[in-house]
Amino acid sequence: MRDLLITIFLSLAPFTELRGGIPYGLAAGLDFSLVFIVAVLANILIIFPIFFFLDNIHKYLTNWSFYNKVFNKFLVRAKKKVEKKIGTNWEFIALLLVVAIPFPGTGAYTGCLASWAFKLKRKKSLLAISLGVIVAGIITSLVSLGLISLI
Repeated sequence: MRDLLITIFLSLAPFTELRGGIPYGLAAGLDFSLVFIVAVLANILIIFPIFFFLDNIHKYLTNWSFYNKVFNKFLVRAKKKVEKKIGTNWEFIALLLVVAIPFPGTGAYTGCLASWAFKLKRKKSLLAISLGVIVAGIITSLVSLGLISLI
C-alpha cells in the first residue's frame, strides 16, 4: 500500500508527474496495470486543481501593477513566438505533444499553464492534456519496461 501511495504522490507532483510515478511503481514490484491506471488517473485529476489555482491566484496577483506589467509583457512575447512557430490552428496538437513528450519541463502542469496563459478553450485543453497524459503514460511505461531504449 505504501508503494502505491508513493506512486500516486509522484504522479501528482509537479516535477515528476507520471514520469516518476510509473517507474517507481514498477520498480517497487506493483502490478503494471494498477500502476498505469493509478498514475494516469492521478496525473489527469490534478489538471482541475491546477486550473483552479491558476484562475484564482492570477485574479489576486492582478492587483499588483508590477505583476501586470511583467505578466503581460511575457505573455505577448510568448504568444508571438508560439504563433510564429505553430500558427493558431495547431493549438490542440501542440498542447497534446507538449504534455505527451516525457521530458523534464513537459507534462500536465506545463500544458495547463500554457493553455491558461494563452486563453485556450478549457474543454478542448482538458481533452488535449488528458490525451497527452495517456500518451506520456504509454511511452513512460514502454521505456520503464525496457521495450523502448532511449539513446
